[in-house]
Amino acid sequence: MKRRILAALVAPLLLLTGGAIDAPPSWSQPIKPFHITGPVWYVGTRGLAAYAIVAREGTILISGPMAGEAGQVERNLAAIGVQPRQVKWILNSHAHFDHAAAFAELRRWSGAKLVASAGDASALRRGRHEADNDNGFTRFPPVAVDRIVRDGEQVRTGTLAVTALLTPGHTAGCTTWLLPVTEGRKMLRIVFPCSITVAGNHLYGNRAYPTIDADYRRSFARLAAVHADIVLPMHPEIADVLERAEHRDAGDARAFIDPTVLPRIVAAARKDYAVALASQRKH
Repeated sequence: MKRRILAALVAPLLLLTGGAIDAPPSWSQPIKPFHITGPVWYVGTRGLAAYAIVAREGTILISGPMAGEAGQVERNLAAIGVQPRQVKWILNSHAHFDHAAAFAELRRWSGAKLVASAGDASALRRGRHEADNDNGFTRFPPVAVDRIVRDGEQVRTGTLAVTALLTPGHTAGCTTWLLPVTEGRKMLRIVFPCSITVAGNHLYGNRAYPTIDADYRRSFARLAAVHADIVLPMHPEIADVLERAEHRDAGDARAFIDPTVLPRIVAAARKDYAVALASQRKH
């Protein structure tokens, strides 16, 4: 897993070249939806996660893939019995094209309300990444934000409550989501972490995002203090989500439970950040 974490940490946002996104094939590759635990399902593509929290009173969708893959999420939701109008909320992780570009179509298809923190609301409404970055201001379909969520606020459907933990840096509104679930007689804490990678961000003199350095440092500290039994990131390879599903299906009932994952992700991100900071200081 360490190699996969490091590979994901150093991978920058991809450029829009000649009007097309030069993205890894896995980001568009279909995959059958699969159950993780409790009410949580994986409904994304092979390389870009989207998670459905399914309750009788309604479904919450966390993140999405690129614009062209919105239909894959819709078909995956249908495959697990979720109809369009049953999706009540769509939760933003962060306003980058590889996670937010499908929102406009998913919101239109379902009628769900899009939830984001204030730091990403402008980027989502404008349809563009907002921070000085080596990759420029990558664009995606603009989308209305129906609800601004503050740190510690909850998004509810029935008895399920997902809590927002603001972890800015990667974007100004990067939002980690927390969900407690009961498995057997044990309470498990699921964490859907927003990215804490540098991904080409300018850490010095970022005119579009002047507090970026302080935000990254606070977010490292916040996530380091979070206990996570199950970690479900937006790039599934960071926590071996697909491989863990295979191990679970092969008989390992506890394959997704690993409290060491989040600390390792944070530690690797801090090291990567220090390297990027030192490099940018030289230039």
